[in-house]
Amino acid sequence: MINREQYEPGPANVAEVRKDGESWTLVLVRQLRHSPEKVWKALTDPTQLREWAPFDVDGSLDKAGNMVKLTTVGAPSAQVVETTVTRADPEKALEYKWGGFNMRWELEDISGGTRLTLWTNIGHRYIAMGAAGWHVCFDVLDHLLSGNPIGRIVGPEAMKFPGWQRLNAEYSKQFGVEALQW
Repeated sequence: MINREQYEPGPANVAEVRKDGESWTLVLVRQLRHSPEKVWKALTDPTQLREWAPFDVDGSLDKAGNMVKLTTVGAPSAQVVETTVTRADPEKALEYKWGGFNMRWELEDISGGTRLTLWTNIGHRYIAMGAAGWHVCFDVLDHLLSGNPIGRIVGPEAMKFPGWQRLNAEYSKQFGVEALQW
């Protein structure tokens, strides 16, 4: 069991980037030692999202057609976006927009857990920062699901963690982009 002060993200090995013309997509894959049912609840339940995701949501994301407000956490000013869940196949797939970004989550039942994949479009300049941020979110999610919550680490707070700076630099190098500093 580790606490928040002991947390150090692992190596920059969960993200890749795909480019199609001027469109950039960040793809993150994480093997979790938890059932698809447990991971699905963490992706759709507002209470659990509040523990690990970079946004708060005012309703459940568990049904296609649900309209919700997503509020960015840690931004200089609250950014609230209304969205509709466009796909919700329990324990398999979830899709919605967060601002101008498509969010597609896929859950694959694998031996001993779930392979969680996130696809999201992102601006070229922010691809390494996005990878570092989501990497930390995935770590926090894994701790939450393991019964050892360390609390949400997002936005400017995440950037203060030495591990985030390292991830940003490593992902920048991997993707061949300039490491933005804040």
